[in-house]
Amino acid sequence: MSKQKLSWSCGECGHKQLKWSGSCNVCQKWNTFVQEVTFEEKSQRFISASLESSQPKRIKEIKNVDFCRISTKMVEFDRLLGGGLVSGSLTLIGGDPGIGKSTLMLQVSQMLADQGLTVLYVCGEESAEQTSLRAERLGITSENLFLLSETQFSHIKAQIDHLKPHILIIDSIQILYKNDIPSAPGSVTQVREIAMECMHLSKGMGIATFLIGHVTKSGEIAGPKVLEHLVDTVLDFEGDRQHGYRLLRSVKNRFGPTDEIVLFQMGSLGLSEVSNPSLVFLQERVKESAGSVIVPTVEGTRAILIEIQALVAASAFSTSSRRSTGLDQNRLALLLAVLDKRMGYHLHNCDVFVSVAGGMKILEPAIDLGVLLAVASSFSNRPLDPGTVVLGEVGLGGEVRSVPRIESRIKEAAHMGFSRCVLPRRTIKGLSEDLKGKIKLVGVDLVEEAIHALID
Repeated sequence: MSKQKLSWSCGECGHKQLKWSGSCNVCQKWNTFVQEVTFEEKSQRFISASLESSQPKRIKEIKNVDFCRISTKMVEFDRLLGGGLVSGSLTLIGGDPGIGKSTLMLQVSQMLADQGLTVLYVCGEESAEQTSLRAERLGITSENLFLLSETQFSHIKAQIDHLKPHILIIDSIQILYKNDIPSAPGSVTQVREIAMECMHLSKGMGIATFLIGHVTKSGEIAGPKVLEHLVDTVLDFEGDRQHGYRLLRSVKNRFGPTDEIVLFQMGSLGLSEVSNPSLVFLQERVKESAGSVIVPTVEGTRAILIEIQALVAASAFSTSSRRSTGLDQNRLALLLAVLDKRMGYHLHNCDVFVSVAGGMKILEPAIDLGVLLAVASSFSNRPLDPGTVVLGEVGLGGEVRSVPRIESRIKEAAHMGFSRCVLPRRTIKGLSEDLKGKIKLVGVDLVEEAIHALID
């Protein structure tokens, strides 16, 4: 009989130790250790492991072959994956409850099943009847789509061996378990072991596998970090359920570019792709409004125009408030300090609220100048020219620094009909004459110059 062993595992990073402690020494999180019971097995650990062992080869002897990609017939989703779904790949999709993960996977299943591919959808969190009702609302009635309501992995493995599907979808990985592991479903050990089994299945049998994962209250994918390291692609669903738009972001992709995004619109018939996000984000824009600035940002390989809104109001309390939505609050505090020091905007007795319209989250510093101008416009109650876009990083000295992918940003602004662009002066020299003829470029070196050019 196998020897039983007790250990403590961190629910955030998967770190193991023999004794319990209040905080993890690796990820520094508190109250994350849970007790795990493991066994030292003498037999084969993974039932899906390949029987063949690999041999070392010289790097010049290895022939590069193109990945066999499968089109999902969803143009934007294929672009997010790097050109299509790769056979034998393992993809993890995470997002808040009710954001649309299961709906998207059912729609992808329909597209793949219509091409003659066999799709097995493991709906562990729901019964097959519940999932079929959702599929009926979405108009999904493919003959090659199979539903399996099961949570024990050995039974799922038996059905996979019998059906031999081309596509496997597991909804979700936190609900599956192996009966030879004494831990509860969703624990660190169970999630890690199930993910390893799915990896061996994908690589050994050439099955393109999707894993749907839960998220924590902080928005991160639940389970140990090894889960994200094992998979080939990590997709993150973002968006407010009160809005109709959903953002699918590629966080990790071994077969394509990272930081790509796809914008979906939720409707009665499921999720529909949005081919022009800039038009969607600007269609409800109110022109000649103080505190509104248009900024071209880059997500992956695509430039998108977004609207940054700022509201500066007199504070009714002794301590003013600083709130932001869609951008880092610490970055906002830094920019407000630069505006106070360089331009003399006394904001200590004012509440400042800054938001990225449309529900997007922007982390790149290229929106710094746009945020400053939006705050200055709201503070002085003077609207900016509606045909102007602003871009540039702002340093602590008030200097406007260059940003990457400047040409793609300006091309998107010109394509959307904007006539003027305020940008760092040193980046104008490298731009083509054809691009300079499409839009008027205003170069600035300091924040003062941009404010004087647009507000004063």
